[in-house]
Amino acid sequence: MPYNFDKIVPGEGTRQIKQKVKLILEDNTVFEGKSFGAEKAISGEVVFNTAMTGYPESLTDPSYKGQILVLTYPLIGNYGAPRTEMENNLHKFHESGNIHISGLVVSDYSFEYSHWNAEESLANWLKNNDIPGIYGIDTRALTKRLREKGTMPGKIIVDDDIPFYDPNDRNLVEEVSVKEKQIYGNGKYKILLIDCGVKYNIIRSLLERNTTVIRVPWDHDISREEYDGLFITNGPGDPKQCRATIENIRKAFTADKPIFGICLGNQLMALASGADTYKLKYGHRSHNQPVIRTGSNRAYITSQNHGFAVDNKTLNNDWEPFFINLNDETNEGMIHKSKPFFSTQFHPEASGGPTDTAFLFDKFIENIEKHQSTIKKG
Repeated sequence: MPYNFDKIVPGEGTRQIKQKVKLILEDNTVFEGKSFGAEKAISGEVVFNTAMTGYPESLTDPSYKGQILVLTYPLIGNYGAPRTEMENNLHKFHESGNIHISGLVVSDYSFEYSHWNAEESLANWLKNNDIPGIYGIDTRALTKRLREKGTMPGKIIVDDDIPFYDPNDRNLVEEVSVKEKQIYGNGKYKILLIDCGVKYNIIRSLLERNTTVIRVPWDHDISREEYDGLFITNGPGDPKQCRATIENIRKAFTADKPIFGICLGNQLMALASGADTYKLKYGHRSHNQPVIRTGSNRAYITSQNHGFAVDNKTLNNDWEPFFINLNDETNEGMIHKSKPFFSTQFHPEASGGPTDTAFLFDKFIENIEKHQSTIKKG
């Protein structure tokens, strides 16, 4: 039986013919589908995510700023959109306060949804945030195209045409970073968090470990702050756009205070140390990326969302790779040989899972405790 594109259930609006829209890639490949979000034209970088769950977390992940997100799991929308409930001044069920993707592309959209936490349908959530969505696309063929050619600019067209645009040409971190200092919790250890587009579960994970989190803008002069440990977050785009952050991290390296970086934070720490980064062909975006800890046979399954990577060959003698990706042997983190500095390219705090590497937050706190104990003895 063919799929009924005109199916509307209560709560989705009146019965109507769904608007036909097109996704056009920079190489002139065209995919035609139906609209289930805001009916507008947008341009961005087309990327794919192979995770089976967690689309609300992905949509609100600042690392997707400026990107048209393709979800390879065929059925999307079946558990709606989560409530906008607050806890510790953070959205409890979102990874930030906004949807950051430019557009959403899926194979089959479920107009019926059911979940204990659902507040509205995914379609209404997209419409209310002015984000276009397309369903009825052959996402398998689209993903194969992106794997062969690499991620590329694309555009969603409704009526009038628009030009292609590569969001990596602008400083996306500046757009998603907090504008002024914010403080969360009242724990024993002060964590200075450089916000390059932080996922809220990073802050939640730190607060669970008896910390006070001081969240500052991406270009904040951290030399003016008192802290026990420095944290550099994830974020979107090309890390080389964040020159002010790189310089601040370089200055922080001259002290011995523990540092932990995640995702973009890993790349920024690498650049601050003198290493180089490069753009991956199609990036790592999923909940099932295997990594191995260097010098061991221990592998972990991780959640990832990044389009750039650290070049292991450019690490200097003070640093070594911390983890390596088992699929393509790319860098998944780095660790200093003598100082309490380390980073990961993957997300140990992954909301939506897996959380196999959440122990790295404990390692960060242990580094802080050891550092403070050394100071007292000295």
